[in-house]
Amino acid sequence: MTTRYYWFRAGTIFADHIESASRGSRQRVRKLIAFDEETFDKLKQLARDRMGTIQELADEAFADLLRKHGIPVDLKDALRKSASLSKTPAQDNARSSPSRKSKS
Repeated sequence: MTTRYYWFRAGTIFADHIESASRGSRQRVRKLIAFDEETFDKLKQLARDRMGTIQELADEAFADLLRKHGIPVDLKDALRKSASLSKTPAQDNARSSPSRKSKS
């Protein structure tokens, strides 16, 4: 079985080789990933069908994986998660302390 290698640009989690991005000061990291020939052919076909690239498929797959495990993908997701965490304890405290009614 033949193995095909493909470079993916990923977040700083996958730090093998860092290249400077041409846009701004943001850095890109590259990671070499191996696919068997059949999987690579299916990925190429899916990318063609969607009029995209294998890199776009990889970006989507990694973002879905991070979301699945509750890791924010971008700043927007991080802010949402942070806001929801800060609201949760206040709501729990309000629910746990029953309101007392005075007996008349």
